[in-house]
Amino acid sequence: MGILSGIGKNFKSISRYNQILRVLIKYGFEDFVYYLDEKKKYAFIKKLVPSKSRSHAMEFSRWAKMRLVCEELGPTFVKFGQILSNRPDLIPLELALELEKLHDNVPPMPEDVAKNLVETELKGSVKKLFAWFEPKPFASASIAQVHKVTLHSGKRIALKIQRAGIHDIIAEDIKAMYNIAEILERRIPSLKSFDPVGLVKNFEASILKEIDFINESINVQRFYNNLKADDSLDQFAQAPKVYPEFTTNKVLALEYISGIKIDQIEVLKSKDFDTKIIASRLATSFFKQIFEYGFFHADPHPGNLFVLPNGHICYLDFGMMGSMLPRDISIFGKLFIAISEKDVKGIIQSLQRLSNNAPIKNMRDLEFDINEFVEKYYVRDINDNEMSTILLELKDIIIAHGLKVPTYFFLFARSLVTLEGVLKKLHPELEQFDIAKPYLRKSATKKYNPILIGKKVANSVVELTNYMEEFPTDLKNAIRKINSGEVKVDLTHKGIDPMVHTLQRITKQLITAFIMVALIVGASLFIVFKINPTWNDISLLGMISFSLAVILGFGMVMNLKKGDYDL
Repeated sequence: MGILSGIGKNFKSISRYNQILRVLIKYGFEDFVYYLDEKKKYAFIKKLVPSKSRSHAMEFSRWAKMRLVCEELGPTFVKFGQILSNRPDLIPLELALELEKLHDNVPPMPEDVAKNLVETELKGSVKKLFAWFEPKPFASASIAQVHKVTLHSGKRIALKIQRAGIHDIIAEDIKAMYNIAEILERRIPSLKSFDPVGLVKNFEASILKEIDFINESINVQRFYNNLKADDSLDQFAQAPKVYPEFTTNKVLALEYISGIKIDQIEVLKSKDFDTKIIASRLATSFFKQIFEYGFFHADPHPGNLFVLPNGHICYLDFGMMGSMLPRDISIFGKLFIAISEKDVKGIIQSLQRLSNNAPIKNMRDLEFDINEFVEKYYVRDINDNEMSTILLELKDIIIAHGLKVPTYFFLFARSLVTLEGVLKKLHPELEQFDIAKPYLRKSATKKYNPILIGKKVANSVVELTNYMEEFPTDLKNAIRKINSGEVKVDLTHKGIDPMVHTLQRITKQLITAFIMVALIVGASLFIVFKINPTWNDISLLGMISFSLAVILGFGMVMNLKKGDYDL
């Protein structure tokens, strides 16, 4: 059986590889196939492609044909194209725009297959698990389909069921992709800079996450929790609730959402919704995701956005999400503020920080390009200055000067393009930058929050204390190694005085910092417990302690400004 199984797997691989070559030839990529077919053993495949199909394929543009190749090769290649469309730094913009059109609507699985999969995953019969299981899915795609289900409690849920055998299909396709990528790297050296194997590796990690519904359920819950924790007046978004008891790797149970698709303008107006208010709420909710939560919905197309009866926006489908570090959120905020204030130096500093301070080969050329970008930005109409346009224009400068920004930069830009398409239908004159500005400024100045600064100082003191506790042991170990001959130390008296002076200076600063922290803690205790004597119900000892801490802090800042000179 093992031998037969191995033969079957090899036959599948060869058959799929042949199918890929046949589709490429059909759409006129003979040169590409020539590179892939090293031993020229697949030349006969040309004869298997009907001439009528080939002539029909020639009607499309080069980029459109690449999209059609992905669609014809099925779910794995469709997903690869969709993910590649998020990387305009690697592919031409025309191709990225074409790949955004990819769709994967396919006929649904038979009812019995869907039910069997649910019963296997949830370990029970559909009749016992649910009061009602809608046999016909209301949504169907290449990876999963969604059925309406009613629980015994009467609650309606949306049950997302993974297609039977999709994991094996994807595994086989990824294997073929790796083979193609390795051949391309070997035979076309100019493609090495695009790292084809690395792209396939990243795609593999991405799609394996997407077909793991436990991972998607975590995304939904994380998004839901962010919204629930936000009790501000400008919180207009909602997300479905997850039902973990009916969720596995292949089945995802979510609250069923009933609403109006956000692009159904006439329906919204007939229900007395003001589309301008809906547009403002959508933009607000998205900018809050970026600049407050640092976790955003990366595919906000109309099919994933519903308007609820209360006028809130409900997000659906959490397979593609973007995540940002708090540090990068602050940098993003500063970047957009610098653009709005025509601050060329600020833009360059933000881009450098996003690139982990990557060296710039020609600063003068970069300054010139950024200055030209800013000047163009200021002469255009406000509606031409969409944030996605700004990011995409910056992308060209980033690539030209070899700066490496995080991948979510491009994911953010693409999601903004999608979002702005929706906003234009709802409110063509909406000024996004005016909505975004408060959140930009808040994210840029968040690090200067006194409470956060206090926490950082306290953490630094704790870390320093821990280090001082460990220092004697580390010193003993070092001396023991020197004495045993494991480490040889060759001291040369060359410029040691400045080093000694610097160590003395650091020691004094540390002692001052300890005293300052002690005074602040003491002042807080005196004031909280109202230790006598008091003035206007405030402890005088607390006020004096706090004042001394401020004086010491001011002295430390002045000493730091001096540089490495005498204190």
